[in-house]
Amino acid sequence: MLSAKDIRGLYAILPTPAKPGANRTDALDTVDLDETARFVNALIRDGAAGVIALGTTGECATLSRPDYEAFARCVVETVNKRVPTFIGTTALGAHEVASRMKFIRGCGADGTLLGLPMWQPLTTTTAVRFYREMSECFPDVAIMVYANQRAFRYSFPQEFWEAVSREAPTVVSAKLSRPKDLAALIKGTGGRINIMPNEMTVHEFFALSPDSTTACWATAAGMGPAAVIAMMDAVLKGDKAGVESIAAQISWANEPVKPIFRDPEVFAQYNIQVEKARINAAGYCNSGPIRPPYDDLPEQYRAPSVECGQRWAQLHKKFSDEAAARKI
Repeated sequence: MLSAKDIRGLYAILPTPAKPGANRTDALDTVDLDETARFVNALIRDGAAGVIALGTTGECATLSRPDYEAFARCVVETVNKRVPTFIGTTALGAHEVASRMKFIRGCGADGTLLGLPMWQPLTTTTAVRFYREMSECFPDVAIMVYANQRAFRYSFPQEFWEAVSREAPTVVSAKLSRPKDLAALIKGTGGRINIMPNEMTVHEFFALSPDSTTACWATAAGMGPAAVIAMMDAVLKGDKAGVESIAAQISWANEPVKPIFRDPEVFAQYNIQVEKARINAAGYCNSGPIRPPYDDLPEQYRAPSVECGQRWAQLHKKFSDEAAARKI
């Protein structure tokens, strides 16, 4: 099973490509499996070190069970053990989570991106128990904690991390971009959980804790991964100047959507829509229409999302060209 030390480089967050008409409420068989396979192969070809599927951008909450299974199976089979693969199994209750965990284990996934059950906010006691019991039931599936405070209505305090690191041995990583105190978190977990920032905060993690910053996650990989791969190469080489330079260029690409990202209410309401709009605008992946009911995106948010995607396309080309030139 994967350990925290095994997790290195860019972990690309996948959208779930949708066929035309997937935005209809009565739509069936909505996943574009051909685009899924093409896109996953492109990410691995271009240097992604791992893939993460069926989180928020992957529309985990709005896929039917047949579509969920078809997509998960396609991703795992396409990756074919070339890079670590984490498949999301978050659901409303623990029984459904366990059912999904059993399915992805049978497919051959390396791990799961797992958030808390979503119907009722959990206490620290029940949150720790949830991860402990999933670890006990599936001892061969690595768990990446999906530490989204707003989505799961839980603050993920220091005592949670310390308890999980003791009681849930299969928890090896956490998708967590802005911990209150990174040094305390690393110390409290004994380095056993790889705390993964996103591409917008990885330079901040690197400045605070260069030795433990070995990986990042990025929904932006759906717009082309080259810039984030270059970022992680610089991080792993300890190239401070390179990290800061690439961080500035990533900041430029994200500039149009920063007001959305900074407003927690707006971002929570339009998260999926913004991500899919900018991914489609970049042209690296055709993620298709948005599945209901989260398919409303006012023009004031759509336009900057499209501009962001277009900037990321430029960034991907620039860093891809530079990487190709170095190989000549």
